[in-house]
Amino acid sequence: MSQTVLIVDDDPEIRQVVRIGLSQAGFATEEAGDGAEGLAKAQSGRFDLVVLDIGLPRMDGLEVCRTLRQTHATPVLFLTARNDEIDRVLGFELGGDDYVVKPFSPRELSGRVKAILKRSVPAAAPVAGMARGCLRLDPTRHLCEVLGQPVALTAREMALLGHLMTHPDHIAARPALTDAMYGANIHVSDRTVDSHLRNLRSKLLAAGCEDAIETVHGVGVRMGPCNG
Repeated sequence: MSQTVLIVDDDPEIRQVVRIGLSQAGFATEEAGDGAEGLAKAQSGRFDLVVLDIGLPRMDGLEVCRTLRQTHATPVLFLTARNDEIDRVLGFELGGDDYVVKPFSPRELSGRVKAILKRSVPAAAPVAGMARGCLRLDPTRHLCEVLGQPVALTAREMALLGHLMTHPDHIAARPALTDAMYGANIHVSDRTVDSHLRNLRSKLLAAGCEDAIETVHGVGVRMGPCNG
């Protein structure tokens, strides 16, 4: 069965370019022309990924992503005309999984969509279910729980936490964290990695899991005791 992507952009020409590129790559698509419509469709849970423009009428893409993340872990690929690191970091902090800057190649966009979806469903998790303190993680089902309650994580947050829990007594440096989230030979700024870590820590703490990730200054991070 084809995976389905929701395209949210107020420009019909952009939507057409994205639709054609994704269709040629084997994806089914649906569309929305503004943020409010896009959020309503995304919250239906029918989509495997959302391609989301940042500059939308009625509700901008960042607000759409922020609201969606409260209840859904659907991967989000941002479309943006702003090639500025602050915008990119903000998007990741809100739960975005990747971004493409306009103008873009349909082939590049399709490739990034495939990469996100491949990371979203790990081909082979080292352990079907992992536990530490009050924290439970099952990468095969994209499930994270704190004190028995689900915590919505993005694909990259899931990959990051999965890497740390698979090696709970090891200190992971940034290159290892980058490889876990993006794959090998991908350059990502330290600020972007820090944003993912900060966002993951915040979600776990808000759910009641204290000391989930410890920083070893000048070296990296490792799993904490995960006290509830």
